This record gives sequence, structure tokens and C-alpha cells, in this order.
Amino acid sequence: MIFGLDGVEIGLLIVFLCLFGGILSGFPVAFAIGGAAVISFGIIAALDSGGLLIHQAIDKSSAEFGALMGQGVKADTVSVFRYPDLPRIEVPIFSNGWEVALDRNVSFIVNRINERVLAGQSIETLLAVLMFVLMGITLERSKIANDLLTTMARVFGPLPGGLAVSVVVVGAFLAASTGIVGATVVTMGLLSLPTMLRNGYSPELSTGVIAASGTLGQIIPPSIVIVLLGTLAGDLYSRAQEVRAQSLGCTDALTYLGEPAVVSVGTLFQAALLPGILLAGLYAGYAFIYALINPSKAPAVQMAGGSGNVIGRNHALQWFLAAPIAIIGGAILLGQANMIGSQDISVSSRSELSEGASLRTNVGPDCQAAMIELHGQAAWDLAVSEQQAIADAGGAVESRALSDQEIEDKISQRVAAAAPIGLGIAIGLILITLVLTTARGVAPQQDFRPLAIGFAGVALGLIIDILFVSPRTSAGITLIMMLLPMALIVYGLRSAVVRLAENELIRVVFPPLILIVAVLGSILGGITNPTPAAALGAGGAIMLAAFRKLKDEHKSPKIIIGSAFALVIMLLVGMNFDLRVRQDAVSLESWIAFFVAQTAYLYALFGLLYACWTLFRSGVLSPVVRETAKVTSMVFTILIGSQLLNLVVISFGGEHYIQDFLKSFDSEFTVFLIVMLVLFVLGFVLDFLEIIYIVIPIVGPVIYGGTMDPKWVTIMIAVNLQTSFLTPPFGFALFYLRGVAPKEVTTGHIYRGVIPFVLIQVLGLLLLFWFPWVVTIIPNLLAG
Repeated sequence: MIFGLDGVEIGLLIVFLCLFGGILSGFPVAFAIGGAAVISFGIIAALDSGGLLIHQAIDKSSAEFGALMGQGVKADTVSVFRYPDLPRIEVPIFSNGWEVALDRNVSFIVNRINERVLAGQSIETLLAVLMFVLMGITLERSKIANDLLTTMARVFGPLPGGLAVSVVVVGAFLAASTGIVGATVVTMGLLSLPTMLRNGYSPELSTGVIAASGTLGQIIPPSIVIVLLGTLAGDLYSRAQEVRAQSLGCTDALTYLGEPAVVSVGTLFQAALLPGILLAGLYAGYAFIYALINPSKAPAVQMAGGSGNVIGRNHALQWFLAAPIAIIGGAILLGQANMIGSQDISVSSRSELSEGASLRTNVGPDCQAAMIELHGQAAWDLAVSEQQAIADAGGAVESRALSDQEIEDKISQRVAAAAPIGLGIAIGLILITLVLTTARGVAPQQDFRPLAIGFAGVALGLIIDILFVSPRTSAGITLIMMLLPMALIVYGLRSAVVRLAENELIRVVFPPLILIVAVLGSILGGITNPTPAAALGAGGAIMLAAFRKLKDEHKSPKIIIGSAFALVIMLLVGMNFDLRVRQDAVSLESWIAFFVAQTAYLYALFGLLYACWTLFRSGVLSPVVRETAKVTSMVFTILIGSQLLNLVVISFGGEHYIQDFLKSFDSEFTVFLIVMLVLFVLGFVLDFLEIIYIVIPIVGPVIYGGTMDPKWVTIMIAVNLQTSFLTPPFGFALFYLRGVAPKEVTTGHIYRGVIPFVLIQVLGLLLLFWFPWVVTIIPNLLAG
């Protein structure tokens, strides 16, 4: 033994030192990780061949070990950490020699690359990384951050610490639309830091708030960290719960948990929304309080500009607060009264299957005891009574084909229960009304009559929907009856859009806001998974950047705007008409809708290609594609190198040794706190990618194999990983900011400025630990 340490402990130290040395060597991290794996394996193999690395393993042939087995202790729970007094035997760390370990590593790395990088189940999710990176870099090159910072500075500048608060708001906005930390920190450092320093802001506060706000892209969806972490977490949680269930005597995790052991990236996006907003609020709150305590270091600043429209307080309260509350609140009340609701009357042609018991009860005594401990005696008794009721009724009822009369009876029942106002029409009219009220609010001096015509169209549409549109009315007939209200609404919206475009805040915020709503809404609403949503975001970012470029060149962006409307038309037609034209009987209405949707699709595609051409000829698209390829290649190369390093750790028993140490604690919360502390410390020297792909696969089977909610565990890890961008001395955000900071801003200023925000990160972690519902409330609500 060297220095009195176990051979496995020496091997882990060698791996860490090689990895740390590789990162400090100056080589690209993506290649340093793979090189560290090869070098560390060579050193460990040489020391093992020389008999210098000896592992003190438990002697399983000893009487003491046999006595433990006789007491019912399971062999896989026995370790040197839990039972340090058991007899030991000295064995080499490579039980079959390093040559066999090398052969296994080579074969495993090929399988793992194929499984996790090239053709595995997670490859589709990993494609979202490419799309989100393309989306973020495109928006960064479209100068969206410049417009947002200027506008937000005018809004928040007059407040104490207003410029710092505006940086936080823009950081959160860019996080939800780009998610690229480096680009966000560099952009805000170039645009905001000189302005803040020129207006008397302290260098510490200025650099700290810029670095911290830039890292919000690592937690606010769509977050690349969550995409990468989610692909691992889903696999780790599923496997860990299967092992847990089988160790307790159950056949599988579904039997033991009563639900599938699944956690998806989309669910993690839902869970990360509130924590991201919480952190942004804490950042802004700190900046505001700092300004109140030290007004000379964060003074209020009056920024020039504005739309020129004078808006009185009463007018603003009426149209920006009272009107939206009345509209949305009234719609909610009408929904509760079943005046607004779904008018879907589609029914299945087969009868429903009888529901099974809430829990599987045909299990062994060990599994039964474990399930009662997990779910409670009341839940088990309820499942037993449900199963008995099914048995008394003659067993589960199988599905059968329904007759035409039975189908018609079911349709009649749904028609009778349907709400008078359809949900789709209600949502559309509510959104239109909010646009009209906002337009009235931003331009009180302009003529109200065009907006009044729009309001009249909304009212007429409601009346027609209540009196003439029934659940049996086809989409085509409904469209014809709504032509007059739609004409009035379009007339009002034309005037509203012109007035809104004159307002700088709306003109700057609205386009990226629509993109955020489209991407996140499709994911959070369960409409699609992250990969198609990321593709939508990438396409939208390209069109938004092209729109901005055409405006800068004083050229007409009508093709881009028309493509956006074509997308809306395509979605509306697809939601309201049956486009399945390959059926035996297809109505004329469906054929017309199909050709309209096809035309809209082709025009939208033409608009996207035109946007690409606009960016290409202006020299924007080529560097965007190169930078996207560079970032994506780095991520996947790190993934491959990390798999190799993991296999090296596994080959000499390092992974099993660490897991045994963690399992030696009786409290899973103690284990989780230890893991979080280790991740926090590693964040000082390692990037989030190395931590995700090297550390998480080792500790994941332990922290995901307990009773803690996997969504909460993953988001806590993600927030912890966010600190790796901020923690000195190797925080990447600090290096990005140092590269663009003026000469008068020293590295000491940056380090001192970021320390309060690192403490805020710790406070955010503690709040999520004390109030886990902040993470789980949105996924639980959306899941019903």
C-alpha cells in the first residue's frame, strides 16, 4: 500500500490528477479528457503490474462474513465502510490483469459510443443540443441583446440599481431564448459594462451581475445543461429503480412504484421554470437592496428615448391591469360554469377497458411489505379491494367494437354536455381582445374607433358561436359563419398592430417573446418533445435574424412576415380540420383544408429558405453554422472522452468503491448532501460538461435509487452545476467577462463581484431544499 491508502483510492487519485493536469495543460478540454483516460490507465496498469496497488477486499470466506449472511444481511450491502471490522484479504485492483481490463474497455467504449452517441435511444434528445445551440448563436448575432438592454435600461434605469436590474431581466430573457452562456456574458459585457461604469456603478456589482445573469441560460429552459443531464437522469433513474425494486423482492419498478420509472427532458424543463425565475428574482433583489444601501455605487439613471406617448396612471391601470384581469378572470369563471369548454365530440369505436387496481397485488410477501412501507397501508388496502371488486365482476372487461347506435348515443351524450362556447374560439378571442386593449393602452391619444370595431367583431364572434355553432357544426361551416366577425377583427387588429409597433418596449420584446412561447409552450404543454421544439426555435431564430437584417438594410420583410402568418395558418388548419386525405371517404371540406395547409407549408418553407439566403449573402449564416458545428462537436467529443474515462474508473473498481461509500450512510439525504457538496467543490475546477458525463454516471445509481423525486434531484444538480460557471478561479463566465472587460476592471474586481452571487446560488439551493414544491408544482399541475 502506498501512503497507507487502498489501491482503488490511489487509482482514483491518479485519474483525478491526470484529468486536472490535462485541463490545465492548455489542450482543448474535449481531447484532454480522453488523453487523461489513456494516461491514467497506463499509470495504474504499470503500478498494478509492479504489485504496488493492492485492494483490501472483504474476505467472503471468513466466519464473520458467514455470520452476517446468516442474519439475513444481503451480500451487496456489505462493504468495508459499513463493516470496517470484517477480515480483509489483499487482491490486485485488476482481478484478471490489466490486459483483460483493456480488452473490456475497448469493447465497451465501442458499445457505449454506439448506444449513447450514434444510435442509442438518447440520440434524438441529444439532437436538441444542436438545434438549441443554432438558435442561441443566431439570436446572439441578430443583435437582439443590444435592443433588449437599451430598452430595459430605459424602463428600469430610473430605479435604484436599475441598470443592474435591467441586466438581470435581459439575462433571463436571453436565457429563455438562447441558453448560450458564453455569448450572453460576452454580449452583455460589451454592451452593459461600459455604460454601468460610466454612470458610476461599482466594478464589483457590474461584473458580478453580468456574470451571474449570463449563467441563467444553464437553468432557465431551454437549457442545454438540462437536455444533457436529462438524457442521463432518465436512464440512471430507470435502472436504479429497477435494481431497488428487485432488491426488495419485486419483479420490476412498475410493480413496486405503481407507475413507470420515467423522467423525461420535457418534464425537467417544466420543473426548471420556477427555479430559474427564483434565481433571477434573487439576483435582481440583491442588486436593488445593494443600491438602497450603497446609492453612490448603483445610482438611478435616466435614459433618453421613448415612444413619445404620454400615458396617465389611471389610463395605464385601466388598460394594462384592470382590463386583462377582467378578461382572463371572466374567462376562468365562465370555464368553471361550463360556459367555455371543449366541444370535441369524437368517440372511440370500441368500448373502454375496465380499469385495473391502483397497485399490483399479486406479489410476494417481501414485495408486499416493501410496497406497504412505500405507499402506506391505506393505499395497499384500497388496491386489494379494487382487485377484489374486479374479480367479483367476473374479471377485467375486454374491449369490443361498438355498434352504430352505441356510437351515436355516446356522441349525443358529449353534445349535450358540451359548453356553449368552444375552447379554441374562446382562447383566440381572448388573445385578440388582449392585443386590442394593449394597443389602446399604449396610444391613448389616437382614434379609438378602429379598435372599437375590433371589439365589436369579438362580441359578434361570441354571439355567433353561442347561437349558431354547435359541437356538430363542421369547421368549414364555422369558418363561413365567422367571416364577418373575422373581417371586423382584422380591421381592428391592423390599427392595433401599427400602434403596438410604435411602442419601443413591445417592438423589441414581442418577437423573441413569441419565439420563447412557441418553443417552451410546445414542450411544457406536452404538444411535442424537446427536439422538434428546438428545430422550431432554430427556424424561428433564423427568420427573426433575417427580419432584423432586412430592416437594417431598409428592405421589405414582407416575405418573412408572410411566412410567419403561413405557419399560423398551417397550425390552425391542422388543429381544426381533418387532413387525412388517404381515407376511403374524404369530404370536399377536408380536401380544401389540405390544399390550404399544403400551400401554407410550402410558403413557410420558401420563407425559411429566403431567410437563410438573406443571412448568407450578408455574411451572418456562415459564421453561425461554423460556431454551431464547433460547439456541438466539442459537446459530443467530451461525451466520448468522458465515456472512456468512466470505463477506466469502472475497470479497477473505482465506481463500485465510491458507490459503496455512499451506500454506507443510512440517510439518503445525507448521501445527497455529500454529493451536492462534492459537485459544488468540483465546480471550482471542472466545467459542467465534465461533471455531467464523468461524475453523475458514478453517483447517479445511488442518488436516483432512493425515494427522492427524480425531478427535484436533477434540478438541484442543475442549479449546483450552474455555479461551476461562477466559482473562482476557473469559472468560465469569469473568463468570458475578463476577455471583454475594460482595462480599469481587474480580475480582483470580477472575483469579488461574483462572490455574493455564488452565495445567492447557495441560498437558492437551500430554498429549493426546504421548499421542494417549487420544483414539482408545475410538472404535477400539467400532469393533472
